[in-house]
Amino acid sequence: MITRVFSAAVVGVDATEIEIEVNTGSGEPSIIVVGLPDTAVKESKDRVIAALSNSGYRWPRKRTTVNLAPADIKKQGPSFDLPIAIGMIATDLEEDLPRLSRCAVAGELALTGDVRPIKGALPLTLEARARGKKAVILPLANLREASVVEGIEVYGVRNLREAYEFLSRTSELNPSVSDLTALEHQVHLFDVDFSEVKGQHQVKRAIEVAVAGGHNLLLLGPPGSGKSMLARRIPTIMPPMSLDEAIDTTKIHSVCGLLSADESIVVRRPFRDPHHTISDIGLLGGTANITPGEVSLAHHGVLFLDELPEFHRSTLEVLRQPLEDGKVTISRASGTMTFPSTFMLVAAMNPCPCGYYGDPKRECRCSPGQVERYRQKISGPLLDRIDLHVEAPAVEYKELTDTIPAESSAAIRERVIKAREIQKLRFAKSRKVTCNARMTHAQLKEHCRLTDQGNELLKNAMTDLNFSARAYDRILKVARTIADLAGSDSIAPDHLLEALSYRNLDRQVWS
Repeated sequence: MITRVFSAAVVGVDATEIEIEVNTGSGEPSIIVVGLPDTAVKESKDRVIAALSNSGYRWPRKRTTVNLAPADIKKQGPSFDLPIAIGMIATDLEEDLPRLSRCAVAGELALTGDVRPIKGALPLTLEARARGKKAVILPLANLREASVVEGIEVYGVRNLREAYEFLSRTSELNPSVSDLTALEHQVHLFDVDFSEVKGQHQVKRAIEVAVAGGHNLLLLGPPGSGKSMLARRIPTIMPPMSLDEAIDTTKIHSVCGLLSADESIVVRRPFRDPHHTISDIGLLGGTANITPGEVSLAHHGVLFLDELPEFHRSTLEVLRQPLEDGKVTISRASGTMTFPSTFMLVAAMNPCPCGYYGDPKRECRCSPGQVERYRQKISGPLLDRIDLHVEAPAVEYKELTDTIPAESSAAIRERVIKAREIQKLRFAKSRKVTCNARMTHAQLKEHCRLTDQGNELLKNAMTDLNFSARAYDRILKVARTIADLAGSDSIAPDHLLEALSYRNLDRQVWS
């Protein structure tokens, strides 16, 4: 007898359907797993045998072949334990399970028969729905994560016996339903707020512009000026994610095993702040099994790189592709994967190793050679890809002791959302472009037209400051965002001047 159980394998951040065939035949009692399994899948037969025995079942005392099809896709991880065990029980009992053909099954088995959580439950459920399955059976710990998918019933099981009895119709389970409206109140719950930041009004304005258009941002200033403090409050003014964005982000966190049992979906935009000792693989993704890196975990959110020059230059250079394309392609001997990586880059750095180069009150202790070597850690092409370069000066004592409350994150966020709504209407016909920072060249020509006065102003700036062609495009995009914040249909000269003020800092400081 052959029993077929449907499951799925995670490939990148998506899943592909896997059909598990269990067949018994003549020969010495043994279990053979075929279909390009990795070590974790090969070892599943030992876990399955123990789980069957401890759950009151027996495995077929014959030559048992477990085939994972299609055979050309590498199967990784322990998520096939539960479907393999289901197939073995049904084959041994020669029982036709009425619900099996309409379900997808996944879960890791403990030796006791308990079902442990797996990675990638969300993409697995999405694949099951796309394949026309009516239900999915998952570990109870993955229930909330998978239940956000509409159009398919999601059942959580505690152990092997509970799963088999449900499939054989000897017991019933209630499908889980996720109330997404109940999660909305969590979107703007933060422990920090911009009202806590004293002074730095120009920096706050630049941050507002950057978030409103999805632009990359560099904060430069002496130690203690509040660069990190400001950066960590950026998520508090970002617009809420759409459901599609939330599911895209949750898929990545799911396959990396970063979702907790009580977290059904990532409702707030991610904020990733890797340490400067991170490797190329940690930032971009990779390893032998090709898993997403920090640039993908920050998808639809913020990637914050504090102390930017302390990162290895080779590590920073790998950011060029994701900053330009919104995706990263990784090639290894095991294959090639493409992960989404549409994020807002926020970086912070000191002007020199000691941090006080150009400070009017504290003397810089660095030699010219030290300052030069420090600056050269950030390449020109990378700086060109950062739209706004903003100086964060030291905060004066008067501002620190000011009792007047600063503007709250809620007030800033309201203006940001209004600007994003304008951009949403502007790019309604485009699936990939959602904000000004992602405009294509054709869209730039259409939506960033300048007046004669604006053209002359930009021409003089390009000539005097020797900006690159990429900087030209980014200046126009930032000016378009400033105009959106002002509610203006056209880019006025003062919008262009403000955008230029965010680009000439690198020419003043790095020259």
